[in-house]
This record gives sequence, structure tokens and C-alpha cells, in this order.
Amino acid sequence: MTGKVVVEVDLGKYKNVELPLEEAERLLSIVTDKLGFESSDVNEAYRIMRNFDVFHETQKKKFKDYLVPSKSMNDMILGRVIVDKVKLVKEGNKKIVVLSFDRRVPVEVVVEALKDMGYEVEVKEYSLA
Repeated sequence: MTGKVVVEVDLGKYKNVELPLEEAERLLSIVTDKLGFESSDVNEAYRIMRNFDVFHETQKKKFKDYLVPSKSMNDMILGRVIVDKVKLVKEGNKKIVVLSFDRRVPVEVVVEALKDMGYEVEVKEYSLA
């Protein structure tokens, strides 16, 4: 699949990427390969995505925009958290995932992974200036 994807870097330096469900799983896999490690939050993010319908219902019932994967204290101390939060969206019969990568994941890694997937990438950085 090709097309254009926007990587939004918010004020907190979190990187947000919106993709179809299957592509989001693939992106997460490539990013973890490039970083050379996988953390507990990544496994939890996979679990959320693979059980999309159940978690989407939970997200709606709790009036939450995002689901936050549980993180190991050890991973947080070592700076090895990859996924900060996940947003599940249904548009008709399309399942869309917004992955929010932790501030310590370099934006270059996310951009490179998306380019490896065949996407044209635009980076939007928000600042107070």
C-alpha cells in the first residue's frame, strides 16, 4: 500500500501516525526492529489492535479517546517505552489506528519505517513559537 502519511509531532514530542489497522501493526513491527528491542507496551499495543472490536467498544463505553497500554516501570526507567497510547477509530467498515509513539522514539525511525512501507511521509511539528 502506498500513499501519503502525516507524522504529527505534538508539543510533548510524541509522534502520532494514523493508518489502517493492518498497516499500523506492520509499522509497529518495523519500528521495533529498527530500535532493536520490544517492550511490554508494544505487546499490549498488539493485543489492543488484534482485538480491535472489543477494545473499540471499551474505548466508547468509557468515553476515552485513547487507550494507554500498560508499561513496565523498568522499561520507563530505561527509556525503552515505544507506544505511549493507541486510538481506535471506525469509519464505516474501515478500522483505523492512531499510534502515538513515545517522546524518546526518534522521529527519523518512524519516518524511515513508513518509507520502507512505501509511503510518502510528511512531518508536521507543532511548537509554541
